[in-house]
Amino acid sequence: MEMGVVVLLITEYKGKTREYVATVSNESFHTDLGIIDMDDLLDKEPGDTVTSHLNHTFFIRKPRTPDIFKHAKRTGAPMMPRDIGIIIAYTGLNKNDTVLDTGTGTGVLAMYMGSIAKQVVTYESNDAFFKVARYNIKSLGYDNIELRHGNLLGEILHMDEKFDVITLDTVDAGRIVPDVVNILHPGGFLVAYSPFFEQTKEIREAINNAGFMEVSTIECIERNIAFTDRGTRPASSRVGHTGFITIART
Repeated sequence: MEMGVVVLLITEYKGKTREYVATVSNESFHTDLGIIDMDDLLDKEPGDTVTSHLNHTFFIRKPRTPDIFKHAKRTGAPMMPRDIGIIIAYTGLNKNDTVLDTGTGTGVLAMYMGSIAKQVVTYESNDAFFKVARYNIKSLGYDNIELRHGNLLGEILHMDEKFDVITLDTVDAGRIVPDVVNILHPGGFLVAYSPFFEQTKEIREAINNAGFMEVSTIECIERNIAFTDRGTRPASSRVGHTGFITIART
């Protein structure tokens, strides 16, 4: 491995899996199960093991996007993987696409799309959110995600770029929609995410007025299943709602 590579260190302790995100460097990584000399990983590959000074063994894994989602710094309620999966599937996001994302938040959606698309440009106006997103995106090591500090609402009229997919996760979504058609390639997709019915209705009205085609709004509800000696049933009666996703096409 090379210096600066982010790794996932996994071990079992008292019957539970423990995970740590660390970076290959000349420094030591401190855990409650011992100190690991991270330069020991220079001669190792994913699948190998490394031992702490307390003689505790850790398996080395190359992190993927779901791992970063699990361990990333948070700035509120990020979009969940189930919602992101809908966006990727319904837009047909692929390696040739250039994506515009606004409302970066923790950077979760941008990172998932960056693992597939050719390039992702993502906007975040909140200073604190921007710093957290920058840290999370850097930890994944992708060089095709461009994080911009600003508000797309104020910049969209001056943009000379074109995109295949545009995602909006911001309270300004309804106000941005009318100008999106000018920066979308023909046949491109607009996706707007909102947690509430009221904002979703506002987005739908804006999309209808802008002349988009193939408009649909969907909700994804997820339930974990519990397997016990008594039987199999949903693990919780709580509705697993996160938000509404509106998809439209030029």
